[in-house]
Amino acid sequence: MNDLLNTAIIAVLEAGKAILEIYHSGEFEEEIKIDKSPLTKADIASHNIIMSYLTKTEIPVLSEEGKSISYEERKGWKRLWIVDPIDGTKEFIKRNGEFTINIALIEDQLPLIGVIFVPVTGELYFSSKDIGAFKVAVDLHNFDIEKLISKAEKLPLQSKGKTFTIVASRSHMSPETESYIQEMRNTHGSVNLISKGSSLKLCLVAEGQADCYPRFAPTMEWDTAAGQAICMFSGFEVIDWITKKAMVYNRKELLNNWFLVK
Repeated sequence: MNDLLNTAIIAVLEAGKAILEIYHSGEFEEEIKIDKSPLTKADIASHNIIMSYLTKTEIPVLSEEGKSISYEERKGWKRLWIVDPIDGTKEFIKRNGEFTINIALIEDQLPLIGVIFVPVTGELYFSSKDIGAFKVAVDLHNFDIEKLISKAEKLPLQSKGKTFTIVASRSHMSPETESYIQEMRNTHGSVNLISKGSSLKLCLVAEGQADCYPRFAPTMEWDTAAGQAICMFSGFEVIDWITKKAMVYNRKELLNNWFLVK
């Protein structure tokens, strides 16, 4: 398991180097995909770098920017990697820094490993069922995996504050989410609201900076798998709003149900 975790960490950091080079150049070569979401050359570069590492593990990969894989092919996979080469491409294009690289290892439909890297800030989150969840700052110009892991801080980093805090999407604030926030105001009296892009929202709950993250708007499996691993192994839950159980992966339908992180 440690070798697989190390491989995923190296993959996100090497992808992060390539993404930052494009990010700072401003030459994104943006296009619009069939589902109306944006795609840049940074997404493709990140995907290719990550695949160069993960294919060596001989574990199949489901990536947002990879080829479409039918459920008939996927349903027999006991283990698989789920990858989002850039989670928050809209935030990447806006140049606000709130985008991540996500890699998760799934076994029997539940996360075993989660790795999330925030290229602009150098924040690395990683977790596994064996060791828990951690956060560490990374210098992309000089890093050693073993040293990074040894100096990482265990999540959550802080206890919840007195004011009930909700983290919500910067780009997808739905009416249902606004209703939930109002319901929490009625329950707790005062609510602090944090808006963030990408899987950073799950990371903020895992860190202890937020009490919950309601997501009552569309997401895909690659948006949440790594973040769920970070949350699960730091003591939080990612609950499917329909089943009322932990979110599961490699489903026939890759579109997630609504969910609540708490």
